Amino acid sequence: MTPLKIGAVFPQTEIGDDPGAIREYTLALEEMGVDYVLAYDHVIGADPTAYPDRRFVYTDQDAFHEPFVLFSFMAGITRRLSFVTGILILPQRNAVLVAKQAAALDVLSGGRLRLGVGVGWNRAEMEAQGFDFRTRGWRSAEQVRVMRALWSEPLVTFEGEFHTIHAMGLNPLPVQRPIPVWFGGGADPVLRRLARYGAGWIPASMAPAQAEPIIENIHRYFAEAGRSPTELGIDVRINLNRQPRAKWESYVTGWRKLGATHIALNTMGNQFASVDEHLAALRDFATFMQNMGS
Repeated sequence: MTPLKIGAVFPQTEIGDDPGAIREYTLALEEMGVDYVLAYDHVIGADPTAYPDRRFVYTDQDAFHEPFVLFSFMAGITRRLSFVTGILILPQRNAVLVAKQAAALDVLSGGRLRLGVGVGWNRAEMEAQGFDFRTRGWRSAEQVRVMRALWSEPLVTFEGEFHTIHAMGLNPLPVQRPIPVWFGGGADPVLRRLARYGAGWIPASMAPAQAEPIIENIHRYFAEAGRSPTELGIDVRINLNRQPRAKWESYVTGWRKLGATHIALNTMGNQFASVDEHLAALRDFATFMQNMGS
């Protein structure tokens, strides 16, 4: 059985804005042999009292570092650590610009990027950036097609519902052609897009038993798209505040049976007061996974 790649969820809302602390965290991941770091994404936060009819998981009080800038900083001080957006809210961005940013990061990191994308849930955030929340699903599908073309071909001509490109291209092109796109979310249209264009799935944190019927659907959609399920990567998370160490073995074993290829520990939400506490939990997780044979 192929060992699972081991990741860390960057503690976006808790690490603060000290570049020294982020540097310390990043270098420690590289030193302890963690394979990748995954970062969540929000561009702008809302005051929830101004939107009484909406529910917000994150607000204006939650700090988020911009993933491409963050990963560029991390790439400059590491040699082997890989980077995953988990997930980038694609339809609140210009796809050509995202393609350029991702290509630049891929070049400067030596091909260490996986681009996880999703359609998002935060209507206020998307509308603040000038994008229509209602069209985010099918706009996202076209965006992925545009980006994959721009990453693979020196010159691109594309006519779509949302994009028109005539004989234009990125320079430099990325190391990976195309950069692997992973999809977050479990809605049926997302799973069908994953089967057509995706390298892997980044599910929300869920028990293996919950995921099993979803993965069966993904496998069916892969077959319909003429692809083998063996091409599918699955990147799952353990949330330390909800899944203490005593539950790790059954969780990891269950996901392995479903074909998981990557697993990351999320250390947020545990009232850790320092970078060292996050790193101590990650060292424990890395040791646990090594003892399981990953």
